[in-house]
Amino acid sequence: MTLSKLSLRNARRQARDYLVYFVTIIMAAALVYAFNGLVFSRELRRLGTMMDSLPLVIVLTSIVVVCIVGWLVQYTTAFMLARRSRELGTYILIGLEHRQVAGLFFLENLAVGTAALALGTVLGNLLFQALRAVTLSLFHVPYVFGFSFSLKAVGLTLFYFALIYLFALFRCHRRIQSMKICGLIAYDRQNEREVIRKKRGRQKIFIASILSGLIGTLLLLLRHLPAGILGAALIIFFLYGFFISFSSGVPSYFEKRPEKKYKNGVLLIFRTLSAKLATMGVVMATISLLFTATLISEGSGMLFNALFQSRSEQTTCYDLFIASSSLEEDHFEDYLAYIDRNISVRESMRYDIYQGEDQQVTDHIGAAADYWSCFDYDTLMKASDYAALRSMLGYPEISLGPGQYRVHCMPYLAKILKEYSLPLSVNRHTLAPAGVSTESFTQSLWDGNGRGFILVVPDEVLVSCPVSHSIYAAMTDEPVSAGQFQALCQIRDEKDTAGGSYDTLFSKAAAEAESASMYAVIVFPLYYLALVLTMVAATILTIQQLSESDRYRRQFELLRKLGMDRREMKQVLFRQFAIFYIMPALPPLFIGIPFILSLGGAFDPGTLSGPAHLLMTTGSALGSFFSIYLVYILTAYASLKRNVLPEPYG
Repeated sequence: MTLSKLSLRNARRQARDYLVYFVTIIMAAALVYAFNGLVFSRELRRLGTMMDSLPLVIVLTSIVVVCIVGWLVQYTTAFMLARRSRELGTYILIGLEHRQVAGLFFLENLAVGTAALALGTVLGNLLFQALRAVTLSLFHVPYVFGFSFSLKAVGLTLFYFALIYLFALFRCHRRIQSMKICGLIAYDRQNEREVIRKKRGRQKIFIASILSGLIGTLLLLLRHLPAGILGAALIIFFLYGFFISFSSGVPSYFEKRPEKKYKNGVLLIFRTLSAKLATMGVVMATISLLFTATLISEGSGMLFNALFQSRSEQTTCYDLFIASSSLEEDHFEDYLAYIDRNISVRESMRYDIYQGEDQQVTDHIGAAADYWSCFDYDTLMKASDYAALRSMLGYPEISLGPGQYRVHCMPYLAKILKEYSLPLSVNRHTLAPAGVSTESFTQSLWDGNGRGFILVVPDEVLVSCPVSHSIYAAMTDEPVSAGQFQALCQIRDEKDTAGGSYDTLFSKAAAEAESASMYAVIVFPLYYLALVLTMVAATILTIQQLSESDRYRRQFELLRKLGMDRREMKQVLFRQFAIFYIMPALPPLFIGIPFILSLGGAFDPGTLSGPAHLLMTTGSALGSFFSIYLVYILTAYASLKRNVLPEPYG
């Protein structure tokens, strides 16, 4: 058999024996290609000016992804070299040169990588079409399926994976050439050395790591950059210190509690676990760090998704919105002249927002909710203007009786204001509350229809009240185009330069395009990174577990001879397996969940509809992470149970 045929045979065997690794590399190649497709897509870059930054963000994210996948390939090839060292040493014993054996190992791994890259590129084109469809839908652009490869995306993906594989394989190539036959044959018996060999040193590191983890998490929650950097460093120390020193804690625990040592296979479970962590503590810490980054990436992506969606909905409920604090009668004339010539308006309205005598409602909200006040007075609106605006927006008609006022607010303030029953004093009139409305009403701006809320009062009450700011609102037959909006912005800039004031100008189409661009530029890369992190970390754990099949089989054969029945062995295997997979995922939960909750709390009030929305977002991030993780866990457990547990007698 020639070396090339032997390489192909070994490559097929490797793809079968390390199927989880092979599938993960295919998925990684598919994701890298799909996002490279976004980099070179002129169609998507033309969707908005902010999309010009998408290629840079994707490339930077891909560099991080390449480093992570590179670590997976490096770890797995070194792992396979150790597992196959006797086979490779035997090739040298029968007459092959070191150079030939190193080339054989190089070619078979390169063949696996090439096959994974080819399959990943085909799958990646489908993923790119999915990303393209989502992006176009964000901009309300029709999607037409088109299955075509981007040569530039293929070239960049090939470049990334060439770097990954050539670096990993050349290291293994050099190692094989430099090793003696006896060292190569005995290579699979070598364990990873403990980083900290003395028990007392491990115990000190264990305590210090727990303290640094607590302090680091608290520093991350302060939302202060220097404190956050220090907190991240302490958390990294916690993860590595914890897993490196964990093996010293199990013997100490059972020395103090000898009665628990022999119950239900506890000693076997934790002795096996501590032995594994003693030799692969650094790897477990790195996996836990990747899981932490996964939760933070997924949680941040979901929170930013909620932020951009909320900003798009809350910026303006009108197709065109212009607000100004100028009290000049002709201030809007230049805008109106352009609109009359260039924009088809279905319905429009000019109206004023008035100043209240005090801020009694503002004070009530500020005492009961997270609220940013923009005025030292409550904002008021005429009932007739309110009724006309509701009609223009297609909202149900609401009548306001004499001597009453109504509150229109953002949804997160509804419960607080429904409980507010005090009368309102305006211009020597005393008004009673008459309910709360919460439809979208342009209330997230300081010069919108109130900041978070507005009080609707009878027209006659506001006869002599001062004006806070004036607004022009319009609903158009067609969405305001980017060119039309830019022309209006130019008019605004000229007026602001001349008059020294600053008008607020929004169009619904521009707000939606901006939110869509931010989603593509920020949320897509975060999800991309989180998915790759999860797959890489779970793959390494699964390879570690499945590689122990022979040792587990011998262990359970011995236990059966000692009298343990199959049901007990199944329970021991399950608990041992579950703890091995749970341990690296626990620290990320204690770090990631507080971080996500803290980040959500830093958003503007009203971005999230309440604590339940934030908790639901956090739960979604956890669910997304564990759904992917669970696939790897179930795959590994089914394979391990089938290959390890001895068949019953008879």
